[in-house]
Amino acid sequence: MKKIIVVGNGMVGHHFIDQLLASDSEFEITTFSEEAHLAYDRVHLSSYFTDNSVEALMLTNEQYYDDNGVRYLVNDRVVAIDKTLKCIHTQNGVTASYDSLVIATGSFPFVPPIPGNDNEHCHVYRTIEDLDAIRNSAKDAQIGVVVGGGLLGLEAGKALVDLGLKTHVVEFAPRLMAVQLCSEGGGLLRGKIEELGVEVHTEKNTQSITQGESCRYRMNFADGSFLETDLILFSAGIRPQDKLARDSQIEIGERGGIVINDYCQTSEPDIYAIGECALWQGKIFGLVAPGYSMAKVAAKHIDGHIDKQFLGADMSTKLKLLGVDVASIGDAHGVSDGCKTYQFLDGVNGVYKKLVVNSSGDRLLGAIMVGDASDYGQWLQLYLNDMPLSQGPEYLLLPDADEGSSSSAMGVDALPDSASICSCFDVTKGQIREAVQAGACSMADIKSCTKASTGCGGCSALTTQVLNSELEKQGVEVSTDICAHFAYSRQELFDIIRVKKIQSYDALLSEYGSGGGCEICKPAVGSILASLWNDYVLDDAHIGLQDTNDIFLGNMQKDGTYSVVPRVPGGEITPDKLIAIGQVAKQFDLYTKVTGGQRIDLFGAQLHELPIIWQQLIDAGFETGHAYGKSLRTVKSCVGSTWCRFGVQDSVGMAIDLENRYKGLRAPHKIKFGVSGCTRECAEAQSKDIGIIATENGWGLYVCGNGGMRPRHADLFATDLDDQTLVKYIDRVLMFYVRTADRLQRTSVWMENLDGGLDYLKEVVIDDKLNIAAELESDMQNVVANYQCEWKTTINDEKRLQRFKQFINTDELDSNISYVRERGQRRPATEVEKISTIELVTEA
Repeated sequence: MKKIIVVGNGMVGHHFIDQLLASDSEFEITTFSEEAHLAYDRVHLSSYFTDNSVEALMLTNEQYYDDNGVRYLVNDRVVAIDKTLKCIHTQNGVTASYDSLVIATGSFPFVPPIPGNDNEHCHVYRTIEDLDAIRNSAKDAQIGVVVGGGLLGLEAGKALVDLGLKTHVVEFAPRLMAVQLCSEGGGLLRGKIEELGVEVHTEKNTQSITQGESCRYRMNFADGSFLETDLILFSAGIRPQDKLARDSQIEIGERGGIVINDYCQTSEPDIYAIGECALWQGKIFGLVAPGYSMAKVAAKHIDGHIDKQFLGADMSTKLKLLGVDVASIGDAHGVSDGCKTYQFLDGVNGVYKKLVVNSSGDRLLGAIMVGDASDYGQWLQLYLNDMPLSQGPEYLLLPDADEGSSSSAMGVDALPDSASICSCFDVTKGQIREAVQAGACSMADIKSCTKASTGCGGCSALTTQVLNSELEKQGVEVSTDICAHFAYSRQELFDIIRVKKIQSYDALLSEYGSGGGCEICKPAVGSILASLWNDYVLDDAHIGLQDTNDIFLGNMQKDGTYSVVPRVPGGEITPDKLIAIGQVAKQFDLYTKVTGGQRIDLFGAQLHELPIIWQQLIDAGFETGHAYGKSLRTVKSCVGSTWCRFGVQDSVGMAIDLENRYKGLRAPHKIKFGVSGCTRECAEAQSKDIGIIATENGWGLYVCGNGGMRPRHADLFATDLDDQTLVKYIDRVLMFYVRTADRLQRTSVWMENLDGGLDYLKEVVIDDKLNIAAELESDMQNVVANYQCEWKTTINDEKRLQRFKQFINTDELDSNISYVRERGQRRPATEVEKISTIELVTEA
């Protein structure tokens, strides 16, 4: 088996390993990481300051590598390569041999040679450990300075803002993002950033860092001015981490970087270099997408394929820096021979756009966008595929000048199959088309089989357009209408019912629908009505909207009997209640099962027994557990600080409070919670729709996990929350999900299809971007206030109890239900067992 060593386990190194694991060949893979962590997402590194979670950043884990036979060593640096013996040596004394060696050591931050740059509170911004150091320095700081006004510098500036510091950005060039933006774009960006309270200082050459008078340090500039600060962050660019190759006499570029060919091979054919340490035709690529492309090429070549080469990469970028949309495409500065430029400036709304076209005006060569990057996907495709402009460039800048002539009119159908839709994972339009032809019919399917839109997310809109276009070509009508009876999506129906305060399906159908309804729209509208008004679901106006389980307030089982599931909030139950459940189970000979949701399910109850059973359970203090509804099911908890010596918060008490609050909420799909009292995570909260994990300073909130058929870890949403804020955020998240999800859509799929994903959800819930937070909280409070135990209401209503009879015209019971004994309890008999000589326990 071929031995592969990967030096460096960053984003690119890990992607290379993924590519090898996906091949048909088998390899013996070993990877080394200088850091204490395996690969994590450096692109979203600043989120660590807001959610304080390493787990949320991780791209892999030990279990994944163990399951795939990948050997990994962390906190160990490869210090030497023996090219003759084909082995490496590490600083910890490890020696390992290789058949192919891949150097993925990335880059290191450049720190200008300024006297005083090594002071205690001077930092770089590259690793999780760097961020921990910055956080510690910020504890006693009031003012922070970032040296560098490029992409990384502005990202670092956001980090200081998030830490609550008065933030300054110091840039040597005359404008921000000098590489990507022209003077007009840089000026507009500066203005928008300064509106956020960040002070920008351009054309500043720092000469020294000395002791300050009002702050820790004083930065002295060449023009005689100075700036005092408590913390300094250097983000003035990167340099390729090429020392290992340099020491091993592998060819290095004149200004650094490991020289590679089109197959990512170095001057040593068995040694490859990928990512920011690699120099291809004199260029270092400082973005993750080119690194991923290199990883794919190197993996293919090592696997014996020579059909794929690295031929450079587009450096166009789309970012949100300190809340400002910024994008740059191709020749943004207009240096191409004979090129022409077109500019648009909206000073009122803070939008600047610039187009660079060829001399004929029919090809896009470059672009800049500040304040509005909504056209980025379309413009990028025009540039990448050298597509002719159907009209003059001014129509791209001013889409409203002639209705229908905007850039979107180009359409994805005009793109060739080779068009790169997702640059992070090098997914082409052709690959998405092939996925649709193979059966993919949703964005969730496309993400799962191609990984498109799972990186930075910038291609989400364009990916959706390709998906819909290909579905339409197959004759699949792409419509958001919920069914033939309503020309509205579920979200639109929800808004109609909420705004118009419609109380019944018939009222909605008469005003906004047609026909008699169907099995799609009736349950969906029934769920919406329950979510908004929380009426009794068996009222005459609603009962026709319910499916079998809701009609009989219990899940029908395979033998025609029903389950009985009393609510056990947080999994906490008294001995008396345990006895009551046991007595009911024994009296009616029900199969009992303790579930993963920490409650006790009783199976095998016949229809006529349900009211009698529930009367006894309600008398014992139980309520319905809503196991039959698209609603909150359970809130699982560990024992928390009450009993566990590791627990830092009362997870049981919190779980009980949350379950009692949300127990009446009807939603597009079932919802499950988990509350863990510490990071040991015994309640498995990260696999739940809503997960809560205790921290030393409060609670960490995780959202949109799913332990079902398509498992998905929940995303860390916020951390160190007090009880009140935690409940407020959950109210908003759940009601926003109820408002905007499609019918029968789990929170995990909803999140994956939400335009903007987790970041957008945070903006809506935490920042109140849509100004609806108060409405969401009010809607949830209305649900809580109108809660009723549906079984308690039912057993007090003689009319409703008539539904719970085996037969309408007789009191006889169903004699066709048969059971056998297994492990001391009865279970449904199979067809074979029904006719065998096994003793049957038959209900008469």
